[in-house]
Amino acid sequence: MTQARARARTERAGERGESRFAEGFALFAECLLTGVWIAVAALPVVTYPAAFAAGARHLGRRLAHERGGLREFAADFRAAARRGWLVGAGGWAALAVAWVDVRAVRDGLPGGAFVGAVGVMALIGAAVAGLRAAAAWHPGASWRSLLAAAARRTVLDPAGSFLLVGGLALVVCSAWFSAPLGVVVLGAVTAAAVAVEKRHRRR
Repeated sequence: MTQARARARTERAGERGESRFAEGFALFAECLLTGVWIAVAALPVVTYPAAFAAGARHLGRRLAHERGGLREFAADFRAAARRGWLVGAGGWAALAVAWVDVRAVRDGLPGGAFVGAVGVMALIGAAVAGLRAAAAWHPGASWRSLLAAAARRTVLDPAGSFLLVGGLALVVCSAWFSAPLGVVVLGAVTAAAVAVEKRHRRR
């Protein structure tokens, strides 16, 4: 009798382990698919904040075991892009300023090294804040308010911010090695942003 109970407990533990593995693999596959959706939605250049926001909403539904697919992603993307394209344009402007700073360093201008370092650090901080804002976006939310709150969280939650810096670096390195690999990694970075924001809310 004791052996039968032990065998039953072992079987149930094995089933739970298989279930967790299957769920984790399904989430990984969903991240890869979401990365493709985000890349396609970001093709108009200035729509990348809306693409990340829609991807974060999709992965949030997946983690909450709610139904949702491409149709819901597209609806979120359209809603986020109404004002999100302005954020995207601002991001490209910030990148242009950082590029000018880097050129100043290369040309050997006085103080160029300091200005270049500050510019690059500011650009990284802005990218992290933008990603955190996208992860917190919901229909009807103001991008200005989201970005202001995300900037505070970027400073007050350095652990989460460093995690996202690593994720962004992974995207850049993956894209440098192979563009398709960089595309699928976008979903993983978005999932990391969702997890970082959820962790911050719990704290």
